[in-house]
Amino acid sequence: MQTTSTGPALFNFDNSYAHELDGFYRLWQPEASSKPQLIRLNRELAEELLADAEQLAGPDGISVLAGNLLPAGAEPLAQAYAGHQFGGFSPRLGDGRALLLGEVIDRHGKRRDIAFKGSGRTPFSRSGDGKCALGPALREYLIGEAMAALGIPTTRALAVVATGDQVRRERSLPGAVLTRIAASHVRVGTFEFFATHHGPERVKQLADYVIRRHDPQLAGHAQPYLALLEAVAERQAELIARWLGVGFIHGVMNTDNMTISGETIDYGPCAFMEAYDPATVFSSIDHHGRYAYGQQASIAQWNLARLAETLLPLIDDDSERAIALATAVLEAFPERHAHYWLKVMRGKLGLDHSENMTVDRRLATDFLELLRQRKIDFTNGFRALYDAANGQNAPLHQLFGDDAQFVHWKNAWQARQPQRSEQQIAAMKRANPCYIARNHQVEYALEAAVEQQDLAPFERLLAVLEQPFDARTGDADYAEPAPLAVTANYQTFCGT
Repeated sequence: MQTTSTGPALFNFDNSYAHELDGFYRLWQPEASSKPQLIRLNRELAEELLADAEQLAGPDGISVLAGNLLPAGAEPLAQAYAGHQFGGFSPRLGDGRALLLGEVIDRHGKRRDIAFKGSGRTPFSRSGDGKCALGPALREYLIGEAMAALGIPTTRALAVVATGDQVRRERSLPGAVLTRIAASHVRVGTFEFFATHHGPERVKQLADYVIRRHDPQLAGHAQPYLALLEAVAERQAELIARWLGVGFIHGVMNTDNMTISGETIDYGPCAFMEAYDPATVFSSIDHHGRYAYGQQASIAQWNLARLAETLLPLIDDDSERAIALATAVLEAFPERHAHYWLKVMRGKLGLDHSENMTVDRRLATDFLELLRQRKIDFTNGFRALYDAANGQNAPLHQLFGDDAQFVHWKNAWQARQPQRSEQQIAAMKRANPCYIARNHQVEYALEAAVEQQDLAPFERLLAVLEQPFDARTGDADYAEPAPLAVTANYQTFCGT
């Protein structure tokens, strides 16, 4: 049963995608939920969107968030996009279980999408049911909030509502609708769809929209579409560096999961690395390590090449010149990323920018190699460096003892930055979280919520992750990695 009735004015919609990109989507209605129950509302985010949290938590608000009522001003639509998935091109994907309700301007003056995930079949669902299970919805809420607290650009969840209906996966599971907030849902795959099916004029229409929305400073640029490619490359270079700085592994970096805005999107088979190893993979479907921790920058460059291909006719009428210009942007990506990676690592090591980059890069890579050789937890290893810089040497000694190779490295690190101001120590703390979304803790919280209808572990873990930088005695368990045997067998799944 699809929703047709209109509910309260919960959001002040201003729907540019629907109004400016006719033909880039299919208008569609969410399916109604039989017994909607609010599981989690992000009140802080609601206020950021200038929405009334109390109204959202009330009966009409829950009906809206479950897909049973359309909020006034919503124009729900399923977006069209394609995508390279594990290197193979799928020419027609689209929002198979998602609907864009519309857009709002938040309290900071930024345009934000409000979208459902799990609200039923759409014209792009193919053989899927368009539904979402409760566990993956809670995972997306949890990891999105963890990433936001870490300062990493990300989509976020406004709410999770249990539908009262079952969805069939490997077994029957409780269903849910997640309401996702994003700077936009335009992806590399969006450009691929219109380049494949409709040609340069439609790609130009999309590119002009993206420039107006995300890069208005490029409107008068002599080469606006080349500049757009550069802007997207810049955002992705920084984003991936920041992922690497917290040990985050996306798990499914297909082109339909790379946003033009530079936000992290889709928290299906994602995970956080514990013992440092750049070859770490957790996704059950990534059999060859394509999206391993250490491969993510290379994959971002590969994805950007697919975006560049769609923009070539807009970059220059001379195809050879267009290829040369786009290739120059792509070839510059590793250096762009290396710049941001070193910036992230300098922050984690508590280093200023006064020294030769080669020296600092060597300090960073040597420390990572020490972590790898000794199978030391990535997060705790760097956090112990912060503790040492802050005058507490015990955590570092506990990890490394009197290891001669480490002592040599530590002497070089201390000689590089003998003194740090209070501001530098505080910045180092913000670069080295005490708490990340530990995989075993996430699984425990989700299992309790789904199997025992007990949200207490989820709520406690969420509270810890929302304050990741301050060590708290009562939360010590959340800083501990899982036993190596557990991590060695851990897998994540798309599972939505």
